[in-house]
Amino acid sequence: MLQLSEPPIYLDTMCLPFPLSLPPLLLLLLLLLSHPPSTTTAATMLPSESETLFKIMESMSSDQPWRISHPTPCQPSSSWPGIECKIGKDNRPHVSRLDFGTSPNPSCKKTATFPSLIFSLPFLQSAFFFNCFTHTKTTLSVSQNRASSPASLQQLSLRSNPALSGPIPPQISDLKSLEILTLSQNRLSGPIPSEIFTLRKLIHLDLSYNVLTGTIPMQLGSLRNLQGLDLSYNSLIGSIPDTVGQLGLLQKVDFSSNQLTGSIPNGIEKLGFLVFMALSNNKLSGKFPKGLEKLQSLQYFILDGNPMHIPLPLEFGKLVKLQELRLADSGYSGTIPESFSQLKNLSTLSLQDNRLTGEIPVGFGSLSHIYHMNLSRNMLGGVVPFNASFLKRLGRNLDLSGNPGLCVSSSEAHSLKVGVNVCGSSDQIASPALPLKNSQAPSPSGLSIKPFFLYAVLCVLGLHHQMFLV
Repeated sequence: MLQLSEPPIYLDTMCLPFPLSLPPLLLLLLLLLSHPPSTTTAATMLPSESETLFKIMESMSSDQPWRISHPTPCQPSSSWPGIECKIGKDNRPHVSRLDFGTSPNPSCKKTATFPSLIFSLPFLQSAFFFNCFTHTKTTLSVSQNRASSPASLQQLSLRSNPALSGPIPPQISDLKSLEILTLSQNRLSGPIPSEIFTLRKLIHLDLSYNVLTGTIPMQLGSLRNLQGLDLSYNSLIGSIPDTVGQLGLLQKVDFSSNQLTGSIPNGIEKLGFLVFMALSNNKLSGKFPKGLEKLQSLQYFILDGNPMHIPLPLEFGKLVKLQELRLADSGYSGTIPESFSQLKNLSTLSLQDNRLTGEIPVGFGSLSHIYHMNLSRNMLGGVVPFNASFLKRLGRNLDLSGNPGLCVSSSEAHSLKVGVNVCGSSDQIASPALPLKNSQAPSPSGLSIKPFFLYAVLCVLGLHHQMFLV
């Protein structure tokens, strides 16, 4: 009988272009060629990069035996808090972020010094060191080999490291991709290197709470992308460069607690996005910028402790977004402008320790957002223009003491606890709302007994008692 051969069979689900009637070995070969086996083992970090990482970890932290506990960094089964990785174009994982010093991140051992090796991690984007260098003196160093500086580093933060001292290295300018540089609360000294202002991508620069000296470089204006600038609590001298006005995107500037002199530069008026400005505790003086009223985004203006010795500018009343205005201890004279009453968003007003005269503007009583007002130790006079509800709302956050000419109407006297007399009272010095000093305490008869007279009376009584006993 003629035997018919079976027709070829195809696996539709596999869409194989060949019949299963082929010899088994040939069929298996074709299957392997058309569907190569998938890789089940993920790519690992380059040996050179992992070795650099282990050296950094061993120098910084003794929390774990890093090579043994985490032999394949960046693998899900062998990673640790404080490390982040990203897959590169080579399909290998690379270290993109390192955190030290804050739990649950690795802690820093007492012998830790700044690991300049981090700049040898080619794909590192962020590095954070908080309260790491506390015992062993160390410096911030950046490799002078431009080729080894990571082009990817965007954020470098070293905060609260009391053993980190010495200058800021000019080579920091090699980190061209830096967007955030925070070197705060350390012991860095010397001048601010002008090279730092070649980092054109910087968005935030914080060098506060160090012992930096010298002047603020004129090159400051080249950081056109800068939004936050903090140089406070250093020993900087000289004037604020007018080039600060070129930082058109600036939202926060803090130069407080330095030794800056001169006046506030006119360039400030160009900072249309400025929200926060602090210049307190310097030696600034002179007039305010003519275009002060252009700062329509300003919400916080802090200028305490400067020898200004001028009248308060009327223009402040046009900064309608102001929430805090602090102008204490700066020698301001004249009256408080009525225009200040237009600051409807104001929550804090500090004008104490000046030489202000005249009356408190009546409109202050309608500042609905105010919660802290200090007008103490001036030469203000007249009747306090605040009703009982206003006085109750502020409570102890209202201080009018040290203004002998001020008084409160008798109808509001029960609400006032800020050291101001009742209008028409014969006592113009002591406040009924403040505790009297010992030397002012009245005697039972209503007269003041001098200490010498009291001592004499006691001596006589003691002598009489001794004679009676004899």
